Amino acid sequence: MESKGGEHKGRANAIGDVDVISVGAGLSGIGAACHLKRECPDRSFVILEARDSIGGTWDLFRYPGVRSDSDMHTLGYDFKPWTDAKAIADGPAILDYVRETARENGLMDRIRFGHRVRSARWDSDEAHWTVVVDRTGDGPTEISGCFLFMCSGYYQYEEGHTPDFEGQQDFGGRILHPQFWPETLDYTGKRVVIIGSGATAMTLAPAMANSGASVTMVQRSPTYVISRPDVDALANTLRRWLPAKLAYAITRWKNIALQGMFYRQTRVRPDKVKSQLLGLVRRHLGPDYDVKTHFTPRYNPWDQRLCLIPNADLFRRRQVGLARSRYGPGRALHR
Repeated sequence: MESKGGEHKGRANAIGDVDVISVGAGLSGIGAACHLKRECPDRSFVILEARDSIGGTWDLFRYPGVRSDSDMHTLGYDFKPWTDAKAIADGPAILDYVRETARENGLMDRIRFGHRVRSARWDSDEAHWTVVVDRTGDGPTEISGCFLFMCSGYYQYEEGHTPDFEGQQDFGGRILHPQFWPETLDYTGKRVVIIGSGATAMTLAPAMANSGASVTMVQRSPTYVISRPDVDALANTLRRWLPAKLAYAITRWKNIALQGMFYRQTRVRPDKVKSQLLGLVRRHLGPDYDVKTHFTPRYNPWDQRLCLIPNADLFRRRQVGLARSRYGPGRALHR
């Protein structure tokens, strides 16, 4: 993005000027647009979406077991209660939630599909942004606005990060990226290596193992994990006795407070929290499992992301092996 003064050029082929330009029609973009309509009804806005559908991450990712790793009472919108029984929801359920929110708030006619933002520049003299957009089938155009709202997330949707591995060209199997998962892939009975130990790996490993694959997760360094039920018992109880919005608000407040308290403990008592987290892992895997090698990170809790495992599914899938390697696959330690 560049700062540029002087008279704006090339406005004749602009698709229109608005107060707010929002980029992305995923969970964040739809939420931002809802707040704009509610709190700034006199402001005009447009949502630019590069793809042909809304939902962002939850429409793009189709790998086995795709789910949230945050509870939907805090990941969801404060104005629209999450009413499904599962608080740790799967991708299709979240996508339905986003789509329903967009329809209920009359946002579909504000979205410009097939509009990929290529650049943006700020004009200090006129106090507005000019955004250059590639339109599917129609070529480039421009749109200007007073405020640019980036709701496009942090994924590179055109191509996910794929490192180079020495000898990759000699590998006889398939190399896949979860971001572009083939819908017809049959991995039943296959030997699968998942590289990484982040949220995607924690989701893929038990899902693939549960469908008949022999899975080894290769991790350069372990990640802190914690198991929680995928349902929130309090939320489901409150919904039976209270109006949906009130039950949702109470659950949301409870979860935010508990998560905030836990995070603060990682800042002031990291060793104690580390001991508790690893103790929970040992409780699931038993005293003979090598927790130090496979589940003990080199950093303190929440110095990097902590992964949620719903219903201890990673621990319960006996087909999942774990291997430590700095650069490539190592010896799998199957339980």
